[in-house]
Amino acid sequence: MVFAALIGVFMNRLLAPEQMTAWGWRVPFLFIIRRSLRETDEFLAKKHRPSMSEIARSIAQNWGVVLAGMGLVIMTTVSFYMITAYTPTFGKEVLKLSAIDALVVTVCVGISNLVWLPVMGAVSDRVGRRPVLLVFTILTILTSYPVVQWLVAEPSFARLLLCELWLSFLYGSYNGAMVVALTEVMPVDVRTTGFSMAYSLATTIGGFTPAISTYLIHVTGNKAAPGLWMGLAAICGLIATLVLYRSSEARNQYKAA
Repeated sequence: MVFAALIGVFMNRLLAPEQMTAWGWRVPFLFIIRRSLRETDEFLAKKHRPSMSEIARSIAQNWGVVLAGMGLVIMTTVSFYMITAYTPTFGKEVLKLSAIDALVVTVCVGISNLVWLPVMGAVSDRVGRRPVLLVFTILTILTSYPVVQWLVAEPSFARLLLCELWLSFLYGSYNGAMVVALTEVMPVDVRTTGFSMAYSLATTIGGFTPAISTYLIHVTGNKAAPGLWMGLAAICGLIATLVLYRSSEARNQYKAA
């Protein structure tokens, strides 16, 4: 994301607005894909490898966990698309700042994410996933709209930067714990499939964040409306956290009995 935003800054410096509109936006970004991932010890210890029909049956039996997992991820996907994909559009079209200002902020957001994701993941290793998830969903519910409202009251590069860095802190801190939490609450037999389904379903909603934010601004006339959308996503994350950890505790008690 940092690399892509830097490419955007460079291209906007290099090309005139007309050239960017005509062909500059097509400049491809580079992606590095991991070819292999190490399996968990828990998975390697399993002797039986389930068939597709067994996986489908297990997913059907655990649909509630997958659905709640989707709620957990919605907070992540909405926040991510809001502070990355939507920032250049929001900064330029809504706040009337320069394209370079918005892209520079996007670079800073990427660096901020790079810091907070591992740091708060490590914190969740020490204090537990649930406290971190609860704290940052509640903080997002309470602050996302007021912060965006503060930004649109007097738009400036400095305010956009501060607003986006705060939202990045909320996103990175939540996501640092969420990714691991989602794997931990999924039953072993459907861990990969359940995780993938929950994440994919949530992305189909979160991925529309730029369009939804634009629509909300249009119908309400409130430039801070995207903050409400992020707050709603955080409510989903809060409810999902409470449901999943209550269900996980119940399963552990059942196994112990």
